[in-house]
Amino acid sequence: MTRRHWLAAGPPAAALTLAGCGRIEARADLVFISPSEPETLDPALASDQASGRVITSLFEGLMRWNEAGEAVPGVAEASPEITPDGLRYTFRLRAGARWSTGEPVTAHDFIASWERVLNPKTAADYVTLLHLIKNAKPYSEGALADFAQVGVAAPDDRTLVVTLEHPAPYFTDLCAFTTYCPVHVRSLAEAGKDAWKPGRLIGNGPYRLAEWRLNYRLILEKSPTYWDRDSVGMRQVEMRTINNPVSALNYFVTGTADLAMDKNGVPASLVESLRRQAYFHSGPMLASGFMRFNCAVADSPFADPRVRRAFGLCLDRQRLVERVTRMGEPAAYSFVPPGCGGGYQPPRPERLFDIAQARRLLAEAGYPGGKGFPLVRYLFPILETDLAMAIEVQAMWENALGVKILPQKQEWKVYLDSMRKVNYDICRSPWVGDYNDPNTFLDMFLSDSGNNRTGWKNADYDALIAAAAVEVDREKRFEIFRQAETLLIQTDAVIAPVWHYVGVQFYWPDKLAGVQSNLVDEHPFRCMRWI
Repeated sequence: MTRRHWLAAGPPAAALTLAGCGRIEARADLVFISPSEPETLDPALASDQASGRVITSLFEGLMRWNEAGEAVPGVAEASPEITPDGLRYTFRLRAGARWSTGEPVTAHDFIASWERVLNPKTAADYVTLLHLIKNAKPYSEGALADFAQVGVAAPDDRTLVVTLEHPAPYFTDLCAFTTYCPVHVRSLAEAGKDAWKPGRLIGNGPYRLAEWRLNYRLILEKSPTYWDRDSVGMRQVEMRTINNPVSALNYFVTGTADLAMDKNGVPASLVESLRRQAYFHSGPMLASGFMRFNCAVADSPFADPRVRRAFGLCLDRQRLVERVTRMGEPAAYSFVPPGCGGGYQPPRPERLFDIAQARRLLAEAGYPGGKGFPLVRYLFPILETDLAMAIEVQAMWENALGVKILPQKQEWKVYLDSMRKVNYDICRSPWVGDYNDPNTFLDMFLSDSGNNRTGWKNADYDALIAAAAVEVDREKRFEIFRQAETLLIQTDAVIAPVWHYVGVQFYWPDKLAGVQSNLVDEHPFRCMRWI
């Protein structure tokens, strides 16, 4: 059946499709294309967007995202009560919030789940997001042994009180984020790794995990125990993993799939034509594409900030967004997108693209004309845009600096593992902001951040981020962030920003509702429905 037939009255519930080995299977209400597999379904360990989209369907925090990318009450029955000093949040949980077993979700479940994230043995990449809670940081670092001193308390099963280290207007947004979702801690202890498998996973979100076939598809089914199940429009959602953009587009235009929401799933060669189609949607988002440099190896040329600055100065960003990404993204000379947090303006470097200066810096570092410079391993995920990007930046660096670049493409999970282990020289990286504040970009390069992944540690940078955290005057806070960002991308040149992303969605707006471009690029499946 063609896309037109599917959309005449929405996808029929009993529609059938052919599967492997001649088997006939029912088509899901909504088929979504993802260019990558979820790395994990554990909220404490997730750090990629594919995982986050599934996890926030299986689990729900105190707050949840709506289709406009706003944090609204989830397990909490209303927005929290906040003390005048902005330090204490009191959440009242819904009486109808249930795990998929039918058990009530309690305040103690949240406390146990957050304690698990903070436990050093868990090794959560996003543990720093919980450091906002009083005494959470020393507990996670082993300096405090008594979890009772961490700023979370449950006066009763339906009341959760959270005390922060300092005021944070974005805390309610964090309560919708993956890492803050509760998990059924008891079942994890009993089942171990099997707890994440279909039929075993216990969640509290709008969907349950019905099937997961690696490198093929993942199926979510509407949960009968979800407190807001009557508003969940799609009975079944299938996430189909297709990392070839042309294949992904074919799935969509032939009606085999209904929705795609990832820029990496767009064929670069067809961008100009696709942008004119009625099913193509895009909008600004809080996200940046950038290069990480390996600062961890003492005897590597990249331990010298002059070398890192030289490589950054050779990137013709305008050429890259015009020839490679081609979605109308602005070239980036800052990591934090301008306007983030309601008006932040990042520092702009004096030198933007300067090959002559790059060559001088490389010569000063002891490598005139690239002489004696070792082979550079450039790491990137195996996606079409990233392959095109690798070809372009390889030519830029080799022609400008006289160095040799070895592009290394890896499958998504392997790429994430290599980046986590800082097993690269230069690594192409994306970052999507978790909430609308400069801190969501800049705190990832704290010395103790699991998302740093560069080996760089700088006490001055850590102190600036800490100072911004307690500054209540917005303009003074922004100025502190500018100092930190200058240190990150100019003085020490730990990263080289390349562009600021735009969000991309493929869907037919006259047939599918509940999808909307937004800054945090959150698109909950529970909000989607056929018109």
